[in-house]
Amino acid sequence: MRLIVAEKPSLARAIAEALPTKAQRQDGYLECGETCISWCVGHLLEQAPPDAYDTRYQQWRLDDLPIVPKQWQLIPRTKARAQLAVIRKLLKRADSVVHAGDPDREGQLLVQQVIERLGWRGPMSRLLISDLNRPAVQQALQRLEDNARYQSLFAAAEARSRADWLYGINLSRAWTLTGRQAGHSGVLSVGRVQTPVLGLIVRRDLEIERFVSRPFYTLWADLGVEHGTLRAWWQPQPPHPLDDQKRLLAREPAEALAARLPGAEGHLSTLQSKKKSLTAPLPYSLSALQVDAARRYKLPAKRVLDICQTLYERHQLITYPRSDCRYLPEGHFTAAKQTLSAACASDDTLAGWLRGADFSRRSRAWNDKQVGAHHALAPTGRPFDAARLSNDEANVFRLIARNVLAQFYPPLETRDVKAEFSILGERFRAQGSEILVAGWKPLFTTRDEAPPLPALREGETTRVQACAVEDRQTRPPEPFSDASLIKAMMNIARYVDDDAVRRTLRDTDGLGTEATRAGILETLITRGYVIRQQSALRATRTGRALIQALPDTATRPERTALWEQRLAEIAEGNADATAFLDTLVGDVHQLLSQADAERMRQALATPGGAEPTAPSRGKRRNAKRSASDKPSTTQRRTRKRTTPRKSTTKKGET
Repeated sequence: MRLIVAEKPSLARAIAEALPTKAQRQDGYLECGETCISWCVGHLLEQAPPDAYDTRYQQWRLDDLPIVPKQWQLIPRTKARAQLAVIRKLLKRADSVVHAGDPDREGQLLVQQVIERLGWRGPMSRLLISDLNRPAVQQALQRLEDNARYQSLFAAAEARSRADWLYGINLSRAWTLTGRQAGHSGVLSVGRVQTPVLGLIVRRDLEIERFVSRPFYTLWADLGVEHGTLRAWWQPQPPHPLDDQKRLLAREPAEALAARLPGAEGHLSTLQSKKKSLTAPLPYSLSALQVDAARRYKLPAKRVLDICQTLYERHQLITYPRSDCRYLPEGHFTAAKQTLSAACASDDTLAGWLRGADFSRRSRAWNDKQVGAHHALAPTGRPFDAARLSNDEANVFRLIARNVLAQFYPPLETRDVKAEFSILGERFRAQGSEILVAGWKPLFTTRDEAPPLPALREGETTRVQACAVEDRQTRPPEPFSDASLIKAMMNIARYVDDDAVRRTLRDTDGLGTEATRAGILETLITRGYVIRQQSALRATRTGRALIQALPDTATRPERTALWEQRLAEIAEGNADATAFLDTLVGDVHQLLSQADAERMRQALATPGGAEPTAPSRGKRRNAKRSASDKPSTTQRRTRKRTTPRKSTTKKGET
């Protein structure tokens, strides 16, 4: 008997439907002739809590830190024992085993952990599926690989799991205990990803609060030229008072010039005209989709992820969604017309875009060299029926389909014109953009370009028809939103001060992963460190105090982004997981030495931060399930054993 272990029931059903023998449903598995297909339900196993290593760890004490297991232990998750028993029974009957976890680091970990924990020592094949449609699954079943090829990916995932435990357990206990000494009664959770993300929000809030708005002044003039009129802006020069962005800081010079301008003549001194050709935006990765969906439809990042999972698993309308790639396999190009026609023909909006597509056109999106374990999100070819979906689901699907359809449209071609006029010895500048070929642009509602300028000729004369001075104020940065925070996590190098580290981080995938970024944000909200105020994300008083009490290096993105780089090297077989963890233990020792109750007391006493709102029990529970950097999730069991008094409670170890 061949046993296939899938990551989740929906994948198991898709595999069963792709096999020639009709499936018979059994308790915890599907039977298709000589093949049985069972499944995990996410992680069936998890890292054991500290007290599994030594009962003295049931009570939280600073003297016990750091806690570093000598022999790592896994325990079954709550409600996982029945499914583990099913898989154990099937493994005893199996002649061969197929690992069918999702094609990513965590998918490799959670299935392989179960199979190995239950005693299988024979060879294991790897089934990689990114599209749940039957033809795609049938093709994948014909391309089984040796799971040994993915051992380094498993090592990276296992190292990530252990590193998060070491970092989260030890720092959360240390700062919770110092918080209690400083008068804070709650648990203070620290994570290697969630805390730097909170740090981004706190520093942005402080930047906004400390911002001092200053006035500046602009002067515009409407100019008559040979073929029409245009508006140009004065470009003041020293010795006029200017800031670092060359904005005028005094009104008097602008007023004095404005008094002389009406009817004044000048000439066009410099004319620059440049044609630009811009190819269509690439198909989406998950994070890029979350950014656009938040901007266009105000959807939280976690909601977009949940919608994508539904479109992938239940409706089978899109390919694997938790992808960090924005390119498509070259082999998909020849089938793209058939796939997109089948998917889009029944929707008025998509059908209109479909009619304009030229499927002989090949964009840069089709590139095998850019495709790793995943490719960009794309329609599978199943017909899209908006009536069967929620409004949000339909909108997200249209975005995904649009970005793939756009690959079959011509580039957007524009002519950008910059004109500089000399009037009364002063420089005035105007610029505009003319669309020559609309290309893919009609598929997108992007911000309007500068309107085109009338036809101009260098040296032609001009006369001032009107002018005015405008009073303006410098503005603080915008608070983070779901869209801008996800984008910041994707492009974390922008928030790093060290030049050498910044150069290194440009080559990494950023802070967190495609699969975890939305969950990290929701975890911060659930734990009361961040709240949403309309579309803005603001740190609460507790969230701000935690960041101010922690060592600066624990609140900045450098450490965790470099961790992700090391984990990527382990996954590629170019680094050692043991060395990575040894280095981490040294870092934890150094951070723990900086736990300071007085610093925490001062942070808690500092006013500021938004007032949190209490999440519902369901939202708290769901956030715990989705948290990517939680040190342990066995708290229900340990809470029953420990009374939440003084320093013995284990309430926020997650």
